[in-house]
Amino acid sequence: MAFVKSGWLLRQSTILKRWKKNWFDLWLDGHLIYYDDQTRQSIEDKVHMPVDCINIRTGHECRDIQPPDGKSKDCMLQIVCRDGKTISLCAESTDDCLAWKFTLQDSRTNTQAYGYGPYGGVYPPGTQVVYAANGQAYAMPYQYPYAGLYGQQPTNQVIIRERYQDNDSDLALGMLAGAATGMALGSLFWVF
Repeated sequence: MAFVKSGWLLRQSTILKRWKKNWFDLWLDGHLIYYDDQTRQSIEDKVHMPVDCINIRTGHECRDIQPPDGKSKDCMLQIVCRDGKTISLCAESTDDCLAWKFTLQDSRTNTQAYGYGPYGGVYPPGTQVVYAANGQAYAMPYQYPYAGLYGQQPTNQVIIRERYQDNDSDLALGMLAGAATGMALGSLFWVF
């Protein structure tokens, strides 16, 4: 998998509300991972943007935070997650903030299909072909070692990652509401 965007951002800690400099990597599959430093040895946290993120705020849309000293409110960025967590970030400049915003929004909304396996012709054996949302194909190094000419050839597979996943809690809540409505209407009709 390849990086879509990487760089330094200031992140506000959740408990002490202090600003800390973290290295961020946004991967092609939509995972935003942030580390203590650029060596990527210690993962602080990660967010799967297409699944976990519900909103991205920038500038004056950011609520309940003040930018760090020397930064303007236009450099602010917030990632709002489904579990109620909000990640508050500050970029080096307004342009950098907008670049992160557009890249994160793109990773949150675009469904991608990945083709795996060696492809003859244009793609050499041992490559992974990644299809972007616009249909453009990109050749990447295959993540598993190539078996060689006499080894078993890997089969071609296509994995499509959907943006939304089913949530059984909606079904259960609907059944509960239906049962409550039925009981209320049933007792009303017993009177007549």
